[in-house]
Amino acid sequence: VQLVESGGGSVQSGGSLRLSCAASGYTYSRYSMGWFRQASGKEREGVAAIRKDGRTTYADSVKGRFIISQDGAKYTVSLQMNSLHREDTAMYYCAATGANYRDYYYYSEASPPLKKERYNYWGQGTQVTVSS
Repeated sequence: VQLVESGGGSVQSGGSLRLSCAASGYTYSRYSMGWFRQASGKEREGVAAIRKDGRTTYADSVKGRFIISQDGAKYTVSLQMNSLHREDTAMYYCAATGANYRDYYYYSEASPPLKKERYNYWGQGTQVTVSS
């Protein structure tokens, strides 16, 4: 499985960016895909996630500003980021769940997870820098 992110870059505060992630070699019928970020010196945190059935989860810090979407037929996920703040500066990672989630959590959890432990596959990351 390979996840490839694109769309990062530099933007001024208040601006917008769109991240995309394409998964190859990924064929799970029940899955979630998500976006995480890691700022310098901080833990990796969940930003937004989407399940195959379209359910979404957002971190409180991005609700109302970020929108996650997917093209399920192609195993791609995008993150539209609006009204960016300096605090959104981080390396952004795409992630996808694996067999354990498919077998034990897809139906038992109401929403796609923002816990990094649920995800088995990770992209290399794309940098987002927001300046004032």
